[in-house]
Amino acid sequence: MKSTTAISKIKTEFSLQNATSFGGVKIFLAFLEKIKLANAMRGFSGGKAHNALFPVHRILLYLIVGWMLGCERIFHFRRLQDDTLIKRFLGGRCPNHSLLYKELIRWERSSPNLSTQLRALNHAVIQPCMPADLILDLDSTVETVYGDQSGAAKGTNPHKTGRKSYHPLLAFEGQTRLNLNAVLRPGNTHSSTDAADFLKQTFDLLGERKVKYARFDKGFGGDDFYGLWEQKNIGYVGKLKWTG
Repeated sequence: MKSTTAISKIKTEFSLQNATSFGGVKIFLAFLEKIKLANAMRGFSGGKAHNALFPVHRILLYLIVGWMLGCERIFHFRRLQDDTLIKRFLGGRCPNHSLLYKELIRWERSSPNLSTQLRALNHAVIQPCMPADLILDLDSTVETVYGDQSGAAKGTNPHKTGRKSYHPLLAFEGQTRLNLNAVLRPGNTHSSTDAADFLKQTFDLLGERKVKYARFDKGFGGDDFYGLWEQKNIGYVGKLKWTG
């Protein structure tokens, strides 16, 4: 069938100026507004003036939303910075992805306590959802990187042999699966490396909350690690590796 109208004569117009490619995230953005996360983070100065164009709380919100939308690397945020819905959530403008690199470097130098503040804020947010008696699950995982990211190192990597990775430690509440604590470590560390210090930090975050018992993988161990459970009078169960 022959076309009766030349393609060059068909009029094209862009009339959906407020269209978004991320309409599905609207529910999550509404949730962040409901729990007033932006207000809770306004106290984080990060070494910046409170009247800065992109204060710390807006950049942190942008990072959270981006990661929820699959931005595993900073340059992936390029696809968000011109989106109408994301800009409206952030007050009308998104920071350029190159600014995020600079902000993360600056926070490392000027705000060494920012991670501690974020951990405390996380517990303030999830506290109403936690049961009276907690089950503490400890785990570690391997996160492969594809570059020269700071702190990454070559270690045991079951996903990509020989590639650099991180080996973070994680603590969850076993019934709700809420994240209680996390710390990033180089990929060449063992599961039990700094596990005792991580556990002490987790207990400090939990405060007076009661832990019924704990569960952890076979990679965890050591006298200091087991001693902490004994001091707290907390029962625990861990996997053992049979070498016989």
